[in-house]
Amino acid sequence: MPKGYWIGRVDVRDPEAYKAYVETATPAYREFGARFLVRGGDFHAAEGNSRSRNVVIEFPSFEAARACYDSETYRKARAIRQEVSEGEIIIIEGYEG
Repeated sequence: MPKGYWIGRVDVRDPEAYKAYVETATPAYREFGARFLVRGGDFHAAEGNSRSRNVVIEFPSFEAARACYDSETYRKARAIRQEVSEGEIIIIEGYEG
């Protein structure tokens, strides 16, 4: 079964308030077996538009990745994130080729 991933690109408007998002989202990540592969860090925007923060989160399956995003626990965190940042998150199935 392929793993699932969140790929997030975010511009944080209020770094102090963003800490509340991270704290509130952590229980959902634990519940659904998330593992951060990329969490901020230095990057080079080789093509196209970029955002200031990039995140890749691995889940045991595509279904787990979707379930985490739709969970009540993450819904609370998402509301905080949407107030203090703007960006995109995609949920994608991994490749097992």
